[in-house]
Amino acid sequence: MRFDHQPAEWDTHEACWLAWPSAADLWLENLPAAQSEFTELCRTIAAGERLEVLVPTAQDRADAQKALAGLPVRFHDIPFGDIWLRDTAPIFVKSSTGDLATARFVFNGWGGKYVLPHDHEVASKIATSVDLPSRAHSYVLEGGSIEVDGEGTCLTTRQCLLNPNRNPSLSQSQIETALRESIGAEKTLWLGDGLINDHTDGHIDTIARFVAPGKVVCMEARDPADPNRAILDQIAHDLSAMTDARGRRLEVIRIPSPGVIENEDGDLMPASYVNFYIGNKTVAVPTYGSRFDAEAVAGIAKLFPGRKTVGLSAYAILSGGGAFHCITQQQPGLRNSS
Repeated sequence: MRFDHQPAEWDTHEACWLAWPSAADLWLENLPAAQSEFTELCRTIAAGERLEVLVPTAQDRADAQKALAGLPVRFHDIPFGDIWLRDTAPIFVKSSTGDLATARFVFNGWGGKYVLPHDHEVASKIATSVDLPSRAHSYVLEGGSIEVDGEGTCLTTRQCLLNPNRNPSLSQSQIETALRESIGAEKTLWLGDGLINDHTDGHIDTIARFVAPGKVVCMEARDPADPNRAILDQIAHDLSAMTDARGRRLEVIRIPSPGVIENEDGDLMPASYVNFYIGNKTVAVPTYGSRFDAEAVAGIAKLFPGRKTVGLSAYAILSGGGAFHCITQQQPGLRNSS
């Protein structure tokens, strides 16, 4: 039986996998705020699905149990380097009959930039814990670098998947073949660059997301000082000329960019509203204290009329390099939603 189809994120989930923020040496003074934001995200997701949370130590388990008390959560004593499970956890795939499996890929610390203990083992340990068929693939792939519509179309960026720090021996056509065999990407659509200062080298989940078959959301700069203006305009332009695996011209919806969001040192951070998580009953949208927060959340809410869209602070989590989509990995149910 072939397990080669990654379902769309809006299909029914059985659970969501996350990892409790716990590394004080990485998060420093931002750790308490990151834990608070993580907790609010979990409360939002838990309205419709179970939480599967990694905890590396007994003390972390106790802290997480206290913070997440009353939620439908199962804890797993699995060590990890940091919380970016979108990239380190396995990707759940289905067979044509709806059976579930895990696909595991090589993880090299985002091109060797952030190589942390245990991160390369997370996928195999989660795969073992869920007791599903599993297949290991021999090329480097992070879950945040691909975005699928569940109908054979995959969005990605040249900046990431064609970066020599990922798979230098593979050509674009070879990567397309690998994506077809591992996640069922019948057609791969290539964008160019991602956000400035994105240490993942242009992950797609910070710049463009499918919200339905044939429909994609991306951002536009409303702030004249937004340094990502040209990048965001190019993304929208390129998407508007693309057709998906079913031959449909993509419908492109734009929401505001957060604009200039800086860290404590005044450095631009890769803030994105499209790094949302689509849960069974809710959509969790990261917010950053920008004047565009409310408009962006409202714009995303229009795209998911059957779910409650919630804007939640993600500034502290962003200090680590990403937001809500980056720290989640959905486990699909055994059947697709209608």
